[in-house]
Order: sequence, then structure tokens, then C-alpha cells
Amino acid sequence: MAKEHYSQLLSLIAVARERSFTRAAAQLGISQSMLSYTIRDMEARLGVRLLTRTTRSVSVTEAGERLLQAVAPRFEQIETQLHAVAELGDMPSGTLRFTASDHAIDALLWPKLAPLLQRYPRLQLELNANYALVDIVQERYDFGVRLGDSLAKDICALPVAADFRLVMVAAPGYLAEHPAPQTPEQLMAHPCINLRLPTHGNLYAWELKNGAQEINVKVQGRLVFNGIYQVLNAALDGYGLAYVPEDLARPHLDAGRLLPVLEAWWRSFPGYHLYYSAQRETSRAMQVVIDALRLPD
Repeated sequence: MAKEHYSQLLSLIAVARERSFTRAAAQLGISQSMLSYTIRDMEARLGVRLLTRTTRSVSVTEAGERLLQAVAPRFEQIETQLHAVAELGDMPSGTLRFTASDHAIDALLWPKLAPLLQRYPRLQLELNANYALVDIVQERYDFGVRLGDSLAKDICALPVAADFRLVMVAAPGYLAEHPAPQTPEQLMAHPCINLRLPTHGNLYAWELKNGAQEINVKVQGRLVFNGIYQVLNAALDGYGLAYVPEDLARPHLDAGRLLPVLEAWWRSFPGYHLYYSAQRETSRAMQVVIDALRLPD
């Protein structure tokens, strides 16, 4: 096979994985027009359509899927072996991709991984903030970080953070004008700041617990965000009640910028877990990350 054919296959794999010519071109380091030409040339040479393009999306045809199933795993094996050979040197190297919530990245990953960049100059990290339950194998991530250890088959889960609480808070100015709720049911009379979870497209129902009593409240409000930091900022600005991780709220509670609400109903959750494929050989770079994030005994 001519070497340009290998390049075309890599281009097809990138477009199919990203479902976007724009993102695939950026990943490959070429222009979008060059990528489009490469795919068209490949389709013309094979005499079959491999991708279906619309103004909003890109999907793989039956012929394209058959080709990808045959070649994509082989390229992945080649890439894995190249990384393995590179790691025979003195230092861990290569790019490790993470998917995690913004809170997990800021509170856990970045503080523990930043020193690795100083220690291992050939190591590269890509941290993607995402609240969706991503299939790390399908999306080609090395690691994911999520709450708890309820994970898919063939996925390893390692606890990397202690259990934590979500806390209900509001700004003093808001509570001065709106009497604080005394029961979870009274939350429905307040504007609450919602968080949208993309996996199901739903708003997060506040999971509350007081002793043996548990209740999920689908709160209402004029504001919906897809990141917890924006929820916190809106509460600080006095736009309603928020339900956020305690470590984010604590400095503001201690300084009086926020006040506790329904404190008896604050709920604890299992801490963050690092998860990765059990089917994949753990590289030296991956092991360095695992060791850096692992909870001390």
C-alpha cells in the first residue's frame, strides 16, 4: 500500500472518531479543506462513499464502518507499540487524555498532575472538562474521573479522593429578602440554580438525606448551567439557592459570603474514582499517573 493511503486511513479514523471535519483537522494539524480533499480522493479511489456529510454532522456509512472495523484496531495496536518502545528510554513519555468534570480537574487532577510535567518533560496531558458519562474506550481516552465505582464492564476503578458532601447555600442578601426553607418541600418556593447533566439531557435532581430519610428534589429556577463553578458564582451573586461540593463552598461559608441552608439534609457521596480500560496494557506514563493519584494507604 502506498504511504499516502496510510495517511488517508488515518484521516478517515480521525473524522469518524470526532464526527467533525473541523475537530479532526485540528487534531491532525492540517486544514479542513485539505482533510475534505483527502477523504474525497479516498472515496473516489475506492469507488464508494465512506462518510455521510450534513451541515451539522458527519456519520459513517456502512462501507466506512466495515473499513474502520478492519483497520482502526490495527493502527491503535501500532500506536500502542510505538508508545511502548518510546518508554524504553529513561522517562515516561507520550500524551495521556483525561475526561473529568471541571471540579475534578481543578480540585484533584491539576494539583496532583502539574508536578509530573516538571518531572517528566516528555509527558503530555490533555484534560477535557465534561459531565457526560463518556465511554473512554470508544472515545479513546486513557483515563476518566467520575464519582463512585459503578462503572462499565472491563473498566478498572481506583479511588483517588475521599468521600465528600454536597451543601445547600445562598447569599446573605438573598436570604435577607427570602426566608430560608425549613423543609426540602419548601425548596420549590425558591429560585434554585440548576445543573444540566449532558448524558441524559436532564437537570440534576438534588439528592438529599437526613438520617434514614432520602429525597430527590427537582428544583425550579430561572438559571441553568452545565458547570458547577457557574452555579456557585450565581449563588454568590444572590440569584438563588445552590447545591455544590462543600470544598467549593467552604471558603465562602467561612467568610460569610454564603450561608448554609437545610444543613441537616446535606448529603455525602462516594469520592472520585479514576477509571481506565482493563483490556489495555498499562504504559509507564499511565502508571506514573496512577501512582500520583492513588490515595495513600
